[in-house]
Amino acid sequence: MRTIHGCRADALPLDELLAEGTPVLLKGVARDWGLVRAGLDSSAEAMAHLRRFDAGRPLQYSYGDPSIGGRPFYNDDFTALNFEVRRGGLDDVLRSIEDHLDDAVPPTYYVASLALAAALPGFSDENDLDLAALGIGAPPSIWIGNRVVASCHFDAPENIAVCAVGQRRFTVFPPDQIDNLYPGPLDPTPGGQVVSLVDFDEPDFERHPRFRDALAMAQTALLEPGDAIYIPGMWWHHVRSLAPFNVLVNYWWRRSPAYLASPLPALHHALWTLRDLPEREKRAWAGVFEYYVFGPGTRAGEHLPVQARDILGPIDETLARRIRARLIGWLNR
Repeated sequence: MRTIHGCRADALPLDELLAEGTPVLLKGVARDWGLVRAGLDSSAEAMAHLRRFDAGRPLQYSYGDPSIGGRPFYNDDFTALNFEVRRGGLDDVLRSIEDHLDDAVPPTYYVASLALAAALPGFSDENDLDLAALGIGAPPSIWIGNRVVASCHFDAPENIAVCAVGQRRFTVFPPDQIDNLYPGPLDPTPGGQVVSLVDFDEPDFERHPRFRDALAMAQTALLEPGDAIYIPGMWWHHVRSLAPFNVLVNYWWRRSPAYLASPLPALHHALWTLRDLPEREKRAWAGVFEYYVFGPGTRAGEHLPVQARDILGPIDETLARRIRARLIGWLNR
């Protein structure tokens, strides 16, 4: 993976990263964070740093017994997940991880995507990339656990993830590798996003032969404490936490206005309404979608007077509300 050395948190080359649109390892960008320095001393110091900011709010975390090998995933027939979601305090989770730091195969404890502002107020005063100073609205989230594997998945937003404690290995694939990664069910999912069914530790190339082609396109990076990675939206990524105790802080943001809805419901709607049509009809609808959606944004309405374009013109917040109301009306018929 392309690597930028000597990058500072107050001088992130965001314009360059977004223009290039490929993953980049940012070495040492968060080396001065208080949590990074504490974690370099010991896991105990890192946990003490987190406890300083704990607001005492209950949180959700994933628990899996040692048999899952740190991989929150599915049961054998993909009808249920192989872990359970529990509620407790941050201190409870930290104590549980601490009790198993020396286990060769510990139970899995994993706090995922916890909003920092509410759960650890004041944490960002000592540990932050300050993307707001660059005009980016990206409230940070924290991920806390032991040796956990996040199965390969994609996220729609742009992402900068900081390895604050421990080590993490990222394996990243461009969006066009979706077919070679064998996506699993849309529901349920281990973490809210569809994941690859391939076991990256022991890939079954008889069952998943196209995964060899995906590996040929893979980029990898090993993140040490204070390193960060930029992952463009829609890129697939597999993440392995390598130390007995690991903490990551990430920043997600969309480059589109907030009033533009997530495309995921549109995918579900298309599966419902289009996928099982006769092939000739599907091809015709593919042409319709190319004309209205995937082609140039102004093409479908450019021959109409501005006052007649409605949804074919630029979408603003007011029009977005009207579209939403129209869709709700259609779905409720």
